[in-house]
Amino acid sequence: MYRFGLAGIPLSCKGRTLKDAIEDTHRMGLHAMEIQFLRVNVQERSVFDEVGLTPREVETSLIVDVLRPDEEGNYRPIGIDSPLEEDDIVLELFWNLARNYGELKVLGELAKELDIQLSLHTPYYMDLVSNSELTEKSLDYIVWGGLLANEMDAKYVVSHIGLYGELSKAQAMKNVIANVKYLRDKFKELKLKPKLGFENSGKRVVFGSLDEILTISKKVKGVLPIVNFAHLHGRTNGELKEAKKFEEVFEKIAPFWKSEYYVHFAGVFYENGNETMITAIKKGDLKFETLANVILQNEYNITLISSSPLLEHDAAYMRVIMERVLLRKLSKLKG
Repeated sequence: MYRFGLAGIPLSCKGRTLKDAIEDTHRMGLHAMEIQFLRVNVQERSVFDEVGLTPREVETSLIVDVLRPDEEGNYRPIGIDSPLEEDDIVLELFWNLARNYGELKVLGELAKELDIQLSLHTPYYMDLVSNSELTEKSLDYIVWGGLLANEMDAKYVVSHIGLYGELSKAQAMKNVIANVKYLRDKFKELKLKPKLGFENSGKRVVFGSLDEILTISKKVKGVLPIVNFAHLHGRTNGELKEAKKFEEVFEKIAPFWKSEYYVHFAGVFYENGNETMITAIKKGDLKFETLANVILQNEYNITLISSSPLLEHDAAYMRVIMERVLLRKLSKLKG
């Protein structure tokens, strides 16, 4: 089985809401959407008339954490499961795609009804490497993304990792593994159902070669390697030109996946082992038809997300190519 979807709200979607996006994705005959959790704006405020309600019951805002004073008066995070008290301080998330947890739950139910598999991508500029203030923010963004994804019954939370900076690759890996372990444990503590995955990068100054992503998945049980074929093709200076190379990628990631694969695809321009531009699938020398043959030959259960600038157009284009390849194979069998 294969699903095609897109990374974001369809370009042709007039309403620009998640409800509109889910419905339009269904109407286009697509079955997956990766929600882009990109504009993260959180502020602290006091509790108003919400005392006694849990954060999920508050209809006027999305509360992603609660700070409560201990006996010494020090404020500590307690999560969003307990009823709010008068002295609490809440962290309120402003997101243009949803107003409260009730709305998220309804959106998740709509997606399930229309057979749209939801996932969520955290902000693109992340830093799980430097252990700086930005790292603390990045960890929060991923946890908050997990809260939103969980409420929508989304299947995956996908994230990038960040620049090496001035660190050696060995020290960067050590920092990343510690931070990913924290995230894995935090997801468990909060009982978040979405699987946490990390995406390979397309530039060599950015942490995330395929081997590095696989090392993380080996060291931190339960974390998934998310393959972006455009990034991989660019970083390997155009290695994915033959079916054998695609099969080698699946052989590497297979130990970490059970029921399906989840991957990104787009066209890509590259130079000297660095991605220079993500493009429409018809451009560049990364051919979806080669991947389609590999998927059908091996009968992979897979979700393919278009990260092309053309989004739904290229998601539909991949579906058309897959159908053409399938028809050719069936014709040969009949012949």
